Amino acid sequence: MKIAFLITDNREHHRRYDLPAPYFGAAPEALLEGFAHHPQAEVHVISCTQRAMASPEKIAPNIWFHSVRVPKLGWLRTGYQGCIRASRGKLRELQPDVVHGQGTERDCAVSAIFSGFPNVITIHGNMGQVGKALHARPGTFYWWAALLERFTLPRTDGVFCNSAYTESVVKPRARRIWRVPNALREPFFLEPIPSARPPGVLLNIGVISPYKRQNELLTLAEQLHRDGHRLELQFVGSSEAETAYGAEFLRRVKVAEEAGYARYLGTKSLPELIRCLDSASALVHTPAEESFGLVVAEALARNLKLFAHGVGGVTDIASGVEGAELFAPGDWSGMANSIANWLSAGSPRPARAAETMSARYHPRIVAEQHLTIYRELLATRA
Repeated sequence: MKIAFLITDNREHHRRYDLPAPYFGAAPEALLEGFAHHPQAEVHVISCTQRAMASPEKIAPNIWFHSVRVPKLGWLRTGYQGCIRASRGKLRELQPDVVHGQGTERDCAVSAIFSGFPNVITIHGNMGQVGKALHARPGTFYWWAALLERFTLPRTDGVFCNSAYTESVVKPRARRIWRVPNALREPFFLEPIPSARPPGVLLNIGVISPYKRQNELLTLAEQLHRDGHRLELQFVGSSEAETAYGAEFLRRVKVAEEAGYARYLGTKSLPELIRCLDSASALVHTPAEESFGLVVAEALARNLKLFAHGVGGVTDIASGVEGAELFAPGDWSGMANSIANWLSAGSPRPARAAETMSARYHPRIVAEQHLTIYRELLATRA
């Protein structure tokens, strides 16, 4: 089976045109790792870029990479018309059995529906819901992303939904849906999990943003510190001082660092992220909107305790998992009391959460689910 993946090359997204190889979002990257375990699948990754870049021909023995240059005019300001045309031209050369657009955030989904081939898309983030959570104004990126998502969903052959929540959002608009979780990247399962950890260290992972609620978490950590609890809440993720929320966070976390109850670690590579997880005892995750909650599964895969608001796909991930505690969105006092009791008990961690994550989210398993669905789709179109 020949599969074409339309994915954002983050060298374009982050303007890192100097890098010699593409890199992708965590979920698509993990899925490609899974397909490398299925040599019967011939996978062609297509990514649009505004500048020509040196790129490898292959990223795995059965996975090819194609970088397609699109001038600046062909991007968001024209509804990704240039990306649609460039992707379609490459697809005509490749003649895939199925085209899979990874995410509705940018050009991938809309290019998939205009590909001229059987196509599906994966929802990584519900752009309509994110736009609502951020109160996106007309003309802003998330407003356009939500508009394009509404346009693409009814026009694709089917939508991969990564959680029951995403399924409920997509179902009214899509012709067909399948619930398939995001995969975790293989290093989360390959690296040995340390048995000893420093007590009282909690992590929060995600871009510093109003809908991720890091400033509210700082308030929670400050209160626990005032109540006499010894803790360090570590934040991992990019932050922009140019935004009001980011500026407030950077100001407040500096005060917290001086007091000793919180610390900002900035962005981390995958090996660094795993080391951060292995140096902590718990993850705290409190978004206002969440389609899946990949960082939650990643933390549980390293046997961390979980304190989270039960939003979106987080409820699916935490269901039946040792050490996972969920709270109603906005229940900050309930979460604070639970963290306080956990700290007083010596910061215990789960012992078998990693086993559950491996059974559910190993990339080889999730890739196999994709192949089954592709076959099912093609059989119905025959």
